[in-house]
Amino acid sequence: MDVILHIGAHRTATTSFEGYLRANAPALAGLGVGFWGPRRTRGGVLAGVIPGPGSLSSARQFDRARGRIALNLAKAEGRLVRHLLISDENILGSPRGDLRAERLYPEAGPRVAAFARAFEGRLSRIEISVRGQDSYWTSVLCFALARGHALPRPGSLDRLVTQPRGWREVIEDLAEAAPGIEILVMPHERYAGLPERRLARMLGDARGLPQAHARHWLNRSPDLAALRRLLAERGAGGLPAGPAPGSPSTGTSARR
Repeated sequence: MDVILHIGAHRTATTSFEGYLRANAPALAGLGVGFWGPRRTRGGVLAGVIPGPGSLSSARQFDRARGRIALNLAKAEGRLVRHLLISDENILGSPRGDLRAERLYPEAGPRVAAFARAFEGRLSRIEISVRGQDSYWTSVLCFALARGHALPRPGSLDRLVTQPRGWREVIEDLAEAAPGIEILVMPHERYAGLPERRLARMLGDARGLPQAHARHWLNRSPDLAALRRLLAERGAGGLPAGPAPGSPSTGTSARR
């Protein structure tokens, strides 16, 4: 069975891609394609790979996760799944963590190394979507503001655009963390609105892939007008006049 780990990144149309897979699950199952998404991985089959608080030790949490993964892989093989796609962008880390660290996925290496160990050599490839960092940070900030994050200070914004860590460094960390596993890098700007093409690239085969639900746009970043309304409701302000960077009016899509 071909096991593909899709790790995001966030703000690269991952939720839209997962929505496409979920909505087309019966058709994909007929093609031998299985799917584990965040509804199954978070708090479920992958819980404990990155240990959390609780009564069990970190080692015990990891051992349980490894056994749970092996059991679920065996069940998928029993259902004659030929390609199993596991998609969860939180494997890399979190946008909130990126903003706190003012770095791009600083813990990507150790986190992916833990998942590679938990799958015990069963991973065929790891797929990561990358996005121009100007629009990535814009989308992360807009999304964070809509969820209660404070307006960033000028110094923080300056550090985000001058910090030396980019996608190349993230990918190098992945290669070191998962040696021998193919890493497939896909640009957001090319595949964001084309989930069926993204899936075809992952599988190496486009034959018979469904077209339904392929243009649904989920988890979209709020535009400048929406952000102003949200901040006004919170009694805050401070957004500049004019179109937000990354908005359609500036020629760069802010698609999730």
